[in-house]
Amino acid sequence: MQASLSLLRAFEAAGRTGSFRDAAIELNLSPSAISHSIRKLEQTLGAVLFERDGRVVHLSADGEALLRYVGRAFEDIRRGIEVVSTRSPRLVRVHSAPSFAAQWLAPRLAAFLYEHTGYEVRLAANTDYTRFANDEFDVDIVYGSVRQEGLIVVPLGEETVMPLCTPAVAHHITKPEHLFDQVLIDSDNKQVRWSDWFTANGLLAPRPHGMRFDRSFLAISAAVNGLGVALESTRLAEREIKIRQLVAPLANRSVDVSYVGHHLVYPRVIRQRQAVQVFVNWLVRELDLPGTPIPL
Repeated sequence: MQASLSLLRAFEAAGRTGSFRDAAIELNLSPSAISHSIRKLEQTLGAVLFERDGRVVHLSADGEALLRYVGRAFEDIRRGIEVVSTRSPRLVRVHSAPSFAAQWLAPRLAAFLYEHTGYEVRLAANTDYTRFANDEFDVDIVYGSVRQEGLIVVPLGEETVMPLCTPAVAHHITKPEHLFDQVLIDSDNKQVRWSDWFTANGLLAPRPHGMRFDRSFLAISAAVNGLGVALESTRLAEREIKIRQLVAPLANRSVDVSYVGHHLVYPRVIRQRQAVQVFVNWLVRELDLPGTPIPL
């Protein structure tokens, strides 16, 4: 038993919107055409898909069961069409850890696009690691360890983590012990925490008593607004440091902590795409990492 794609499309639109009229508008058809298509589908399947009460329609139990499968199938089709139709030879689709995207990458994209005329960048940022299985992204900039196998992994160099605050707050901090009297801003998802910094400086970390955020860009913003002292990467806070919204009061007066926080990852199957090659080599050059250009 087979049902045509057009009948299933009418059913999916009506089931998803809950209205023959709305489905007709979406598909550029008349409501009677939608109704006719659904009746034909019901005859083909030998099942009642909608319960009708005048002009009001509701999915039946069989209709709800069918919509779960048909809706998922059409969503996959829509996603596939979007992936194929938007992938131009000069488009690079980037996924990134949120703070790296907001604090470092996004401010530089204008320079990248100016330097590479005709190229496009699509940037998405969240904490989920890209699996690349659905082909939505070309590269991912991840924070922390890389959890997948079979990918090309490029460490994005060491980052230095140090206490950062406004110049006004910095006047009260001339040695590490002075931090005990300050509001300490912490980032929950950071690999280097205040306890690590105090240990590196031979001090017992105080009990948590400051402000907590789940993203570095929020902690940096809080410090800029004078809410306390953030322990953050100077790479992520370089704009704020450059314009002296933030300063490092204990620079050369304490032990800083350095670590490799971010990695660039991408599947081997896309290594021949010119747009990916251009973006990767630009990124590595901007970070002043050794070994450029990266062979893909």
